Amino acid sequence: MELENKAAAVSTPEVKEAFDEFLRGFEAFKTSNDERLEKIEKRSADVLAEEKVDRINRSLDEQKRRLDDLMVASQRPSFGLERKSADPGRRERKSAFERYARKGDASGLDALELKAMSVGSNADGGYTVPLEIEQTIDRVLKKASPMRAISSVRQIGGNVYRKPIATAGAATGWVAETDARAQTTAPTLSVIDFPAMELYAMPAATQVLLDDSQVDIEQWLADEVQTVFAEQEGAAFVSGNGTTAPKGFLTETTVADASWAWGKLGYIATGVSAGFAATNPTDNLVALAYAPKQAYRANGTWVMNRTTEAAIRKFKDSTGNYIWQPGALAGQPPSLLGYPVAEADDMPDIAAGAYSIAFGDFSRGYLIVDRVGINVLRDPYSAKPYVLFYTTKRVGGGVQNFEAIKLLKFAAS
Repeated sequence: MELENKAAAVSTPEVKEAFDEFLRGFEAFKTSNDERLEKIEKRSADVLAEEKVDRINRSLDEQKRRLDDLMVASQRPSFGLERKSADPGRRERKSAFERYARKGDASGLDALELKAMSVGSNADGGYTVPLEIEQTIDRVLKKASPMRAISSVRQIGGNVYRKPIATAGAATGWVAETDARAQTTAPTLSVIDFPAMELYAMPAATQVLLDDSQVDIEQWLADEVQTVFAEQEGAAFVSGNGTTAPKGFLTETTVADASWAWGKLGYIATGVSAGFAATNPTDNLVALAYAPKQAYRANGTWVMNRTTEAAIRKFKDSTGNYIWQPGALAGQPPSLLGYPVAEADDMPDIAAGAYSIAFGDFSRGYLIVDRVGINVLRDPYSAKPYVLFYTTKRVGGGVQNFEAIKLLKFAAS
């Protein structure tokens, strides 16, 4: 299955060099870890060997982070390429937005938004940015936000998306050709609301920058806000409170998977507080991978942070093969037990009672809603001599299918 975070191979020299360096680092890590395990088996554990493996493991994390940054940068679209668009209104929109951003002249934007019959965009609440800026920000968010890459994303025009959910399907059965058909029970339906919360950023610019005609204001604004938006979204989709931010999946009520019921997320316990099982720790991961039904497991993705991933990188299966493997190509995610790994820095570290690993079909389990439009309000007064650009977008999110996601709890039960 091809996920959005499985990008096609990128052939830039910087990405290729970083990926090759990462693969060399992983080979060195495996060699050192094998030596460490051999000494443990001979009951001659070496502190220096432990430190060497941990040092290489930390180096792998840094190399992976650098590679991820290069991948995002290499796939960032350039407004310079979009200027050749055949859209006759593109130049008009760009010119009007630049006059507003550089000089505060909103007359051009007023005229454009009247033409488009836009609502909710005015001098008090800001103006909707040109479509090109919105598309650029959204495109980078998909690359930089691990949850956006694996979840379902739906655009809405209002403040709330209301989704009917079948918590129990209609009864079915087999009958012969001439048998009587008994009346079936109706499906059990519920409704889940996904309100769009306001996310904002407030980049500042000097008047000198705004007066420089060589600076692409659209590109500058997109670059300033997209990273901040991605970081805030990433945290909310994992642990948001559902009141002032989207509801994160770890905020949902949890229950032991054997007692699972709709409206709760099931978990598998490791049997050890703040750690994996002392013997055969891989069994904990296998148990989690087989917790979802097969329909969800087929499209499963692991979600964890880099610290947890570094701990798992040392694990082997019963035949001595490492269960964690790097992606085959630059831009492809690593895999664990054959399923892709989404690295979410906002997932908790391994600790007593922590839900540090999630697994399941997030495209069916978690829904992100984007209200169309990103607004910008130019503020030259609040932080003189700087000009602030109060930029807002409305985003919501939450679990839409409680069967599709399972958690690993680092606890005795």
